[in-house]
Amino acid sequence: MGRELEKYELVERSIIKKYRKEIWNPFIIAIKNYKLINAGDKIAVCISGGKDSMLMAKLLQELHKHSEVPFELVYLVMDPGYNEINRQKIESNAKLLHIPITVFETNIFKVANKTDKSPCYLCARMRRGHLYKKAQDLGCNKIALGHHFSDVIETTLIGMFYGSQLQSMPPKLHSTNFEGMELIRPMYCIHEESILAWKRYNNLEFIECACRFTENSANCGDSAEISKRQEIKKLIKKLKRDNPNIEKSIFNSIHSVCLDTMVGYKSDGVKHSFLEKY
Repeated sequence: MGRELEKYELVERSIIKKYRKEIWNPFIIAIKNYKLINAGDKIAVCISGGKDSMLMAKLLQELHKHSEVPFELVYLVMDPGYNEINRQKIESNAKLLHIPITVFETNIFKVANKTDKSPCYLCARMRRGHLYKKAQDLGCNKIALGHHFSDVIETTLIGMFYGSQLQSMPPKLHSTNFEGMELIRPMYCIHEESILAWKRYNNLEFIECACRFTENSANCGDSAEISKRQEIKKLIKKLKRDNPNIEKSIFNSIHSVCLDTMVGYKSDGVKHSFLEKY
């Protein structure tokens, strides 16, 4: 008889076998279709400690083992001021899953907590900036974030319904403040329900919310943003009853924008009108 597999090996096997169709294949599709990884890349895999970033780390780790394209990975954990429980949970999960994390400290929560205006917005901007800077210092040319398929369509609808704009979340983009750096989203084609199923199947527990502003409240982060996102989630769930392919339709629509029919659009920060070519 063969040896009993360790926990991390069972998790890796579940990605390749049990959830091959729902997780591994969509991951590979995103990597290939959007050209997210090139030979010689050194990628900072940004881990917040939640289910999405932890799965992303395992996916990229697995790809690194078998890919014919040479690239490097750094598993980067930024501590913005986690409480002791969340910090310990991230470290213990990384150890359990055999993810060799590099942790660095910041005072983001402390700084953002001092502002009266949009602490969540300030926190998000500071997080991104610190991640880019640390990744660059480590010789990386890309950072990877764990946004998934469901984030993409929800963000698109939130922008349309509440922000009066047709704006989506691209699978990769160039940094405007850190020359030569890119952001990639390897989980772009993976549904959140598949991530949750994978988590439950492997009996894994990740941190749900690490926000220090809301530790003593029911909400995490910007309550207005959360309520809007929850509204959108409920709407999509309701629409799926009549049209099971509604999410796919929304996702495909951001890949097939017809500018010829748009009254106005913005490109490189400049507004344009259909009248320019009328």
